[in-house]
Amino acid sequence: MESLKGRVAIVTGASRGIGLGVATSLVEAGAKVCITARKPEPLAEAVEELGGSAVALGVPGKADDAAHQEEAVTRTLETFGRVDYLVNNTGINPTYGSVLDVDTDAAAKIFGVNVLSPLAWTRTVRDAWMGEHGGAIVNVASIAGLRTSPGIGMYGVSKAALIRLTTELAHELAPSIRVNAVAPAVVKTRFATALYADREEEVAAAYPMKRLGVPSDVAGAVAFLLSEQAGWITGQTLVIDGGTTLGGGL
Repeated sequence: MESLKGRVAIVTGASRGIGLGVATSLVEAGAKVCITARKPEPLAEAVEELGGSAVALGVPGKADDAAHQEEAVTRTLETFGRVDYLVNNTGINPTYGSVLDVDTDAAAKIFGVNVLSPLAWTRTVRDAWMGEHGGAIVNVASIAGLRTSPGIGMYGVSKAALIRLTTELAHELAPSIRVNAVAPAVVKTRFATALYADREEEVAAAYPMKRLGVPSDVAGAVAFLLSEQAGWITGQTLVIDGGTTLGGGL
């Protein structure tokens, strides 16, 4: 994807899993990246895995912390001189069970990280660079936001809100900034382990593609949506699910 060469992206929650997969895909396409995560040590390891300081910058902090957001954007501009792309990948799901039983404080935290944080990151990059120079944003949602998701219902509600937020931002920020989302099914990451641990073959059997996702499945789609190849696409959610929403699966 030639249009990614020389561009700069911020990818949140990128010390491992989908976020690191996205960052890897962007660097391989010629972009530079700022990656964020809560813990400094895994983040530093991810920077080295990506190719070191020439192509990657790590800024540790909590995704929903305003000071961290400002620091990450400021350091990206100081280091690489621009911020063309934002990938809002950070997501949490600290509860399991019925939405009726979710603690109110836990629900507020889920929405704070999964919905309000992407909004804040978007506002920050718009004000710092994209508002004047343009850019593209991809929000990492989930198929849990498209249909009922027993056991992780509040997470699903937050992802439904993120999908809806994507359409509103796309409308408000057009034509200079495109905003899209991806909605993966179960991807083999530490975050999703509880959804397939000890029964991967059983879960995968319900997918028409007969396997679970891996980070690169999502990373390629994100890179496409950021690139100029998707230059006339905004406000859309691309489902990446091995066919499971066709019927069956989790």
